Amino acid sequence: MSSTRNISDASSASKPLRLPRLPVPLLRDTLDRYLKSLEPLLLEDEARGGPTFSDAMHTRVAWANEFEQGLGKLCQERLKEIDRKSPYNWLDDNFWLKKAYLEWRAPLLVNSNWWLAYKHDHSVPACVMDGADANMRAGISSWQIRRAAWLLSRTLEFKRRFESQEPGTTRTGLWMRNSVPKIFNICRIPHENCDKLSTPLSTSPYLNKVIVILHNWFYALDVCDSHGRGVNHRELERRIRDVVVDVDKRLASGEKAPAIGVLSSDERNNWAKNLGYLLSISQSNRKLMNVIEDSIMALSLDHYTYARTLGPAPSERKSHLHNIRSGISAHNRWFDKGVSLIVENNTRAGMMGEHSPVDALVPSIVADFSLTEDMDADSEWLPLGSFAEHKTSEPDSWERLDWVVNEYVLRKCVEAEDRAKAIIADSDDDVFWFMDYGCDWIRNTSKTDSPAYYANRSLMRNSATEVQVSPDAYIQLAMQLAWYRTRGTFTATYETALTRLFQHGRTETIRTLTTDSRTFVLAMLDATVPSETKCSLLRQAIQTHGRLTKAAATGKGIDRHLLGLRLVMGANESSPLFEDHFFLQSQEWKLSTSGLSAGEYFRGTGFGAPYADGYGVNYLAGTDVIKFGIESKFSCSETSSDAFKDAIFSSLRDMKTIFQCKPSDIDTVEVHRARL
Repeated sequence: MSSTRNISDASSASKPLRLPRLPVPLLRDTLDRYLKSLEPLLLEDEARGGPTFSDAMHTRVAWANEFEQGLGKLCQERLKEIDRKSPYNWLDDNFWLKKAYLEWRAPLLVNSNWWLAYKHDHSVPACVMDGADANMRAGISSWQIRRAAWLLSRTLEFKRRFESQEPGTTRTGLWMRNSVPKIFNICRIPHENCDKLSTPLSTSPYLNKVIVILHNWFYALDVCDSHGRGVNHRELERRIRDVVVDVDKRLASGEKAPAIGVLSSDERNNWAKNLGYLLSISQSNRKLMNVIEDSIMALSLDHYTYARTLGPAPSERKSHLHNIRSGISAHNRWFDKGVSLIVENNTRAGMMGEHSPVDALVPSIVADFSLTEDMDADSEWLPLGSFAEHKTSEPDSWERLDWVVNEYVLRKCVEAEDRAKAIIADSDDDVFWFMDYGCDWIRNTSKTDSPAYYANRSLMRNSATEVQVSPDAYIQLAMQLAWYRTRGTFTATYETALTRLFQHGRTETIRTLTTDSRTFVLAMLDATVPSETKCSLLRQAIQTHGRLTKAAATGKGIDRHLLGLRLVMGANESSPLFEDHFFLQSQEWKLSTSGLSAGEYFRGTGFGAPYADGYGVNYLAGTDVIKFGIESKFSCSETSSDAFKDAIFSSLRDMKTIFQCKPSDIDTVEVHRARL
């Protein structure tokens, strides 16, 4: 992914373009697609002794028809009326933010926040990476400060470039224009039952500040000069060094900071109550909170290099990911902040953020830009020297932000930390690089011009047509196969589709589990099915996935529409369509997945599993490598991130073997499909 391209996409000298509104899908279309999505679940139920597929489907078709002619017609008109009154679109203006994020009471730690582990900076000496930087104060190394300043300056440069450009004239550019500003100068604020997002005034004095968190102390770092112009990385380095020196002096005098940030890792109602009390005991706490909310972003300087396990490189990479995700017992973090840059004292770095303002692709684009150049790209760094020799920064370029606390607050911090420790200890978070092949092999090997395969299919154009397989669909089928191999059954699967073609579009669900994916998986486990037939079934499942992806991205998905229909139903209104246990089962995303970019500059990524007996899987499909971030829960005997990693590995290898086969003719495929 080229970050320079992404920035320029958001700006052009051409005539500005206006994105269309997200449509309210046709009710009949949504119902038909929903019924189609139930097929693999009903077939699986029949195979395990339940009602016949035809009887089960007949019942649900009747419910859908009844809903369409009655209550559904009313709900559809209500959604259209909401759409007419909405500034941008019916979904995101009214429902999505609250229902998907702000009303969710689970802790943000692991459960909601996303995390990215950055590549190493090759200009850092090997001895520093090994933890042997002799020049330290307060556990913070000089190279750590330098990398923090560099990454911070690169991130702020992206922000400044983006803000200085003209409105976009491409659809991607317009979507970026709306999305990128939402990750900066924003914070989630806990409230009982439903949180809010901060909306700083343009006159706020804190808009050019970054929150620095070190040994649990908070500092406001000004990233502009007295004229409001952004300072360069060398000045940022001086300012950060001054903060480190101040912390070192405080530690030497016996001071200890209260771990207030740990409170932000707690269950949301608990955090709301504790924050309310914290703000009530001191006016200075209110000011401090205002600075956190309005500041551009947070910078966490960790006075350690986290090592969960000893061992070779894979263990080190896993430890790196864990620290970006949660730190040590959730210390030195503010989990509500839109974006947090995290740097350890051996210079390992990454980004963690709150999910509700934007989806993870947006901050990953910003992070990608910040990593395109290493520190040695600038030859004008001042000599590192020792802390005692460094030149101090401009006066008033930073200030302490000290919480006023009492015994009650300190006790609540301890209680929140105990709960955070339990969440972290239960999180089976792993990173896996599949290096046998990547997107190039999938694309190049997938082309086929077999007229027998395309006979009587909608894909047919002519006998010379070449169809190139989507690597994303291919990876999704590998995860379907891996799930079945580890669980012996199928589950509803969520894949994120971006609706960036529309004004303020966010996401839609791609229901990856389909009748075709189920047939392919069962064929892979059946030794009597020829490899050529398996190849054909894989290709068909991939093409089906492609059609679902296109529908979701172009406003024809079903899950957001179904959500809207349910939410506009009156208190005394109901439909058996939504009370059906298969309706609930079809939305139990025990396999929750999302793909980002090629991830050339990321060592790993991740997000939490939404169900205790499921997986959260983020993947980066590169040219020659596919990177997976897998999260599950140790407390569930049915899941294991390590076992699922192995299952993905074997699935990708087995799929390569059958993918190189010539597809079977249509008659052979249909015989095996009927049997499976």
